[in-house]
Amino acid sequence: MSPKTILLFSTTILQLCSLIIPTSSLEFIFNTNFTSTNLLTYGTATTESSILSLANDTTFTIGRALYPSRIPTKEQNSSTPLPFSTSFIFSIVPYKNRLPGHGFAFVFFPSTGIHGASSAQHLGLFNLTNDGSSSNHVLAVEFDTFMNQEFNDVNDNHVGVDVNSLTSVAQYEAGFWEDDEKFQGLKLNDGVNYQVWIDYKDSRINVTMAKAGASRPRKPLISELLNISGVFLDEMYVGFCGATGQLVQSHKILSWSYSNSNFSIGDALVTRHLPSFATLKKSVSKSTGFIVGVSICCVLVMGCGVSIYVVLNTRKRRNEKKEKVEDWELQYWPHRIEYQKIYAATKGFRKENVIGFGGNGNVYKGILEGTEVAVKRMSPQSEQGMREFLAEVSSLGRLKHRNLVAIRGWCKAEKGGLILVYEYMQNGSLDKRIFECDENSMLSWEERIKVLKDVASGILYLHDGWETKVLHRDIKASNVLLDKNMNARLGDFGLARMHHHGQLASTTRVVGTAGYMAPELVHSGRASTQTDVFSFGVLVLEVACGRRPIEEGKPGLVDFFWRLN
Repeated sequence: MSPKTILLFSTTILQLCSLIIPTSSLEFIFNTNFTSTNLLTYGTATTESSILSLANDTTFTIGRALYPSRIPTKEQNSSTPLPFSTSFIFSIVPYKNRLPGHGFAFVFFPSTGIHGASSAQHLGLFNLTNDGSSSNHVLAVEFDTFMNQEFNDVNDNHVGVDVNSLTSVAQYEAGFWEDDEKFQGLKLNDGVNYQVWIDYKDSRINVTMAKAGASRPRKPLISELLNISGVFLDEMYVGFCGATGQLVQSHKILSWSYSNSNFSIGDALVTRHLPSFATLKKSVSKSTGFIVGVSICCVLVMGCGVSIYVVLNTRKRRNEKKEKVEDWELQYWPHRIEYQKIYAATKGFRKENVIGFGGNGNVYKGILEGTEVAVKRMSPQSEQGMREFLAEVSSLGRLKHRNLVAIRGWCKAEKGGLILVYEYMQNGSLDKRIFECDENSMLSWEERIKVLKDVASGILYLHDGWETKVLHRDIKASNVLLDKNMNARLGDFGLARMHHHGQLASTTRVVGTAGYMAPELVHSGRASTQTDVFSFGVLVLEVACGRRPIEEGKPGLVDFFWRLN
């Protein structure tokens, strides 16, 4: 290998490694676990039963809850606002025999506290004197259930974008656009759980909403060009604020995610098995005919009940074998999937559906609800398999990034085995596209550089882009998967460990793959971000020169390059 080629490889490595230098990125996810957070709460805001409540049935009150510290909102040494993506699930619940109002807002504040803010139509954001002042430095997205003519509200059920004032710069009736461009209205205070997505990028704010659990609509409810360079300070507080007046209602936030780098963060919110606050509609029919009709129906139902009792009883006994949803599941994105669905998806775990092998089980291709999936089936006798299962659910289950393999769910097999369901990667693993393919399928130089950049982006997210630091501990070519568009995604988090930023990993057990492990890891057994980066460096060399880290009869890949120097 010529010195010029080696220099080219070295330059590539330096460029790629620069991608994983820590930045001012920030990300957090609260999935029905507000009780365990350190949110700053003011007024009537409380965190009880894992839910954030902003308002109660007390008149003329304010409830405000903020992330516990300021977050960066501008690029360093620049007036350019940082992009952000936030998503949350809320429910506005009316009180019986009380008129509902007023509303709440997702908001950026320059400071804490509620001093100087007014309740009722001011939503706890401003007061009669300072509404409209440029010194407020407030950006908010309001969900308003009362029509205030003084603020030019469109109706008593709308969403609006507010900049230093409750007179919205953009507003629209609450609802969403269907794919056929048909508008579907939603009632904000009917107690239903709604999910909201708010994205700001390239001086445009997009606000989208839908019922929790539904797919994100393609067309935003509000899309507005917005220059907030004069609104944002270098750092701001972010959170929620709600208010009541003579009208009262409860404003509940069930989950919340925020990132200034990851625009798919909203996909990590739990949308199933959430508390329901929707009120049942009462029947208004009191006629004799109605009562007689109901009585006849009851008799028929009772008769039918006798005939189907055996079927229901049998089904009940079968379902008793299924475990209830455990509390810890609500903290993570993936949820339990019925074994029969997975069994059918893989056609009974047929051998011809096997697409991968591992020390603790096989990986199968399947079709689940019309979508291709990869199913990892772990041996029930494997203690290591149980550890890997828990590691994947607790780490990858809470992570969401375009360069990480997405996990869709899990289940316990009938004979005690553990099953994980992932998004299917059509182009397989990176090592097969380098070492086990013909020339026509081999990656080009452009594709190899893109793959390495994708992996670097995923590592950056693991190390510095999330609320806790995640050490992968097994970065290698076979754990890099390629989707249908040749985007690289880092997978297999069976050895991953999480710990708080600024803390050292507590484990000292040597894990990883020979040839990819840093020397200090072998000696001390203590993994770190540096050992992950070392593994990534080996991967760069492997992709660049098309040689495995360890080959029989040859010096190790790292040693080979050291000798060149």
